[in-house]
Order: sequence, then structure tokens, then C-alpha cells
Amino acid sequence: MSDRPVTTTSSSVSGEPLPAFPQTVAVQPALDIPPGFDSFSPPTHRGSTVVFRNLAELRAHGDRETTYWRYGLHATPTSEALCQHLALIEGASHTLLLPSGLAAISLVYFALLKAGDDVLVPHNVYGPNRDHGEWLARDFGITVRYYDPMIGAGIADLIRAETRLIWMEAPGSVTMEVPDSEAIIAAARSRGVVTAIDNTWSAGVYFRPFDKGIDISVQALTKYQSGGSDVLMGAVLWRDDSLGQRLRQARARMGWGVSADDCYLVLRSLPSMPVRLAAHDRAAREIAEWLAQRPEVSRVLHPALPECPGHEFWRRDFSGASGLFAIVLRERYARAQVDAFVEGLQRFAIGWSWGGARSLAVPYHVQTMRPAGSWPPAGWEDAGELVRLYIGLEDPRDLIADLKAAMERHLAGA
Repeated sequence: MSDRPVTTTSSSVSGEPLPAFPQTVAVQPALDIPPGFDSFSPPTHRGSTVVFRNLAELRAHGDRETTYWRYGLHATPTSEALCQHLALIEGASHTLLLPSGLAAISLVYFALLKAGDDVLVPHNVYGPNRDHGEWLARDFGITVRYYDPMIGAGIADLIRAETRLIWMEAPGSVTMEVPDSEAIIAAARSRGVVTAIDNTWSAGVYFRPFDKGIDISVQALTKYQSGGSDVLMGAVLWRDDSLGQRLRQARARMGWGVSADDCYLVLRSLPSMPVRLAAHDRAAREIAEWLAQRPEVSRVLHPALPECPGHEFWRRDFSGASGLFAIVLRERYARAQVDAFVEGLQRFAIGWSWGGARSLAVPYHVQTMRPAGSWPPAGWEDAGELVRLYIGLEDPRDLIADLKAAMERHLAGA
């Protein structure tokens, strides 16, 4: 057997080709890809190891003016493209990507709070956000207090010296209240309290939180940004550099990263997101207005309809609506009947994670999700069980026919 190299591969520092055996060539191929290829599709950069050109660059990895890339966990060109794209859509300066929307919520908590701090959370907050807050209160010495989402300027009376964070959700992802964000922001700013909003419902298209003065926006990219019901991802967006430093440090210490392939899937869907949102909006409003005329329905909780709490703030702050809303059925229908109605729907799947093409329906017993006596609100007569509907991209005439048939089959005559 000869010991001589059988091929030539990568160049040395001096620029001279280095001879190599096939085993080395398999690991270190000398590739010569011609430049000039371009397309509308962003390239997918997969990598954990970032290769530095020299030791000086490696040792300066913390200085972004010297070297931007550090480790694949923190960023790749693919994830950076997604971060910048999202920031431009929502009017932020910076974005961090997380493995899920809940991870994005968790990042805000861990970056900004410590033992002894206080956080205010609305009653209508996304359920896992509530669970996270209660976990922090139970095990980490952080005080978590809940407020009426329609409190507006009255939140000033709840702010304490140790209050560090106020969460908002616009609208609430089950009961759909739209808060007076301007009043809450003003009260928080006057006391130096950071505000954060779950802006998933609007996808950052129909509500611009940073133009209102909100400090941090959280998105579940699992929803409209993906659009395919096949990606889990979240984002935290901000403008203030001092907040950004804390958020970046917390993310690095927690070791959160995202897949380049998932980033590509979201990037591929973003150009169509405004068109999809408009289609969801049109269909959802048509169906909501039809439901408002049904005898089985006590209330339709769609922010674009006047009877939805906070409708006036939606009109002031939002440029559109999305596909998620809820209906409150009449009090006479038992939970078993409501369950049968939902299970009787043929064109609505049963599931939580909305934002895709397929319509969804989920019943909620809101009394178990709120403080005693707070649901239904005062003055709501004949209010029974709530069903949350997500209107996908099907023809709304087919969805209306399905709702009508299921109501007549399971709710008629009660």
C-alpha cells in the first residue's frame, strides 16, 4: 500500500495546496462554488460550530464590531434574516428567537425579574403565561398579581415600589377583551415599570406596540408567521438597548436556540402573511356577524363588533382583525350540550394552536379560569358556556353551513 496522498484538497495558510488522503478529503473538501447564484429563497445555514479566521477573531468574539458570529446556538445567517424580517414588520429594532411562544414569555420573566419583585398580569392572559407566573410566585419568591384587563388608567393604583413588569394581551386569547393600552403604558412609564405585550393575535401587522410606547412584544411564530401548523417558535422584540442586553444575556444563559430549518419555514411564509391575515379577517367578520343573529348565541366576542369589551380601543389602536374570536352561548345550554355541538362540527377541528389554514373550535368553562365572581361580567344576562373559534382559509359559506347544522342538531329545543 502506498503512503502517498491520492488527491489535493484545501489550501494552507501560505496559499499552497495541501495533499491529502481520501479520509481527510471526506472531512475537508476543497470546494469551489462559483459566485453569483441568487434566488427569492433565503439560504439555510445549519451549523453549531462557527469557524474563526484566526485566534484574534476568536478571542474578540464578544465584540460584534470585530466578529458578528460566535456560536450556532446564538445566531446563524438564516436566523438573523428571520430576526431582521420580523423586526421590520413590527417596527422593532431587535428580535430574539425562542423554541416556542411560551419560551418567549419565559425569557421576559427570567430576564427582568428576581426574588422580591412584583409583576402584574391580566386575568385574560394566555393560560401557560398564568401557569408560569404562578410557578415563579411559588418557587422563586416573585409576587404575581392579576388585574382586570379593562382596568385602564386604574392600574396606577396597583403599581408598587417593587413592581417591575406589567403584562398585557390584546385581545385576550380566549375572552377577547381589548385593553386600553395607552392608559396602562402611561401609568407604567410614570413609575418606571417595563411593559410587555403578547401581540400574537395581530401578528405585529394590525397592532404596532412600539409606536404606542410598549417596551417588549412577544410573538408565537407558531401561529400566523408560520401559517402551516407545523412549526414551533417564538420571538421577543424590543427597541431599548438596555432591555435588549438583559434579554440577550438571559437567552444565552438558558441555552435557547432554534432550528435553521424551522427559521427557513417561517421565512418562506412571511411574504404571504399579510394576504393570509386579510383573508382570515374577512371570513371571521362574516361568520361573527352571522353568529350574532343566531338565537343560540348570547354574545359574540370579536373585537371588531361593538359588543366586545374594548371595541373602542380596538378601533383606536388596530388596523385590522385576525381569525380568532369567541362566542358565548345562552345559559340554558349545559356543558355536555356545548361539547356535543363542538364535536358535531365537521369542518372545524378541535385544537388549541391556531394560525394555520384549518378552522378550529374549543369550548372553555371560563369560570374555572378567573377569580370567583369575575365571569361573566356584570350586566351580561343569559351568558353561558364560551366556545372559541378560529376561522381558517376555508370558504366561509361552508363554515357557516357547518355551524348552523351543528347548532340545529345539538342546541335546538333547549
